[in-house]
Amino acid sequence: MRKLQLLMIAFMLFYSGSLLAQPALELNYPDYQFLNFQQSFERVKIATAKTESGIRKLFTDKQIKYPCPNLLFRVFKSTNEFEMWARNSIQDTFVLIKNYKICALSGILGPKRWEGDKQVPEGFYFIEEYNPKSNYYLGMLLNYPNYSDQACAVDKEHPGGDIYIHGKCMTVGCLPMTDEWIEEIYALCVSARVNGALNIPVHIFPLRFTQKGIDFLGREYKNEETKHRFWVNIKRAYDYFEATHKTLPVMYDEKGDYAF
Repeated sequence: MRKLQLLMIAFMLFYSGSLLAQPALELNYPDYQFLNFQQSFERVKIATAKTESGIRKLFTDKQIKYPCPNLLFRVFKSTNEFEMWARNSIQDTFVLIKNYKICALSGILGPKRWEGDKQVPEGFYFIEEYNPKSNYYLGMLLNYPNYSDQACAVDKEHPGGDIYIHGKCMTVGCLPMTDEWIEEIYALCVSARVNGALNIPVHIFPLRFTQKGIDFLGREYKNEETKHRFWVNIKRAYDYFEATHKTLPVMYDEKGDYAF
């Protein structure tokens, strides 16, 4: 019965467009409509012109074709790390291309559970929208809250929202970059989207689940059972990626736990 419930949830999420952490989809043609819209904004044109050659070299040096529609970002909140990974096809393993630094973070370790808690979410997301006229220079919206966030929210009517990767180096729950870095990341993601990356996954963890990291969580958050249960849940996907450099398709069970 439980397997049937999981399967039904998976199909519902897939057909509603909310299935999480799907591999980037490769299309047979560029999306020129999306490209023309983005390039109609001066700041996008500037970002593309400034970063194109550098991005191409990053990929060439790692023997990854560019433009590349197979991207993955991994975030580690405790160390402000923002990793960019890529692969040539969905059959290949991911290769680390670059590790950026998030320039500011709010909140503490743990998932976001209500509007106004100033928390950066934790879990598995994808880039949902691109904002070329953001108040924070350039911004990419994550699909927070996902099904897990909604099911586990303390305030289910107001779980929060509008979590962006953006510039201007300021935040109350987002993932801010310097303008220099957001130019590179935004231009890269626009290129990937044009070439078929409809859902670029973004995995957000409290820290690296090494023994040192696990000991830290056990010591600093020893009485927070709900957080530990959540971290054990998302650690499964972390461990799989560390072992294989591939991602698992992510679904949810009826309680909002990630079901791998």
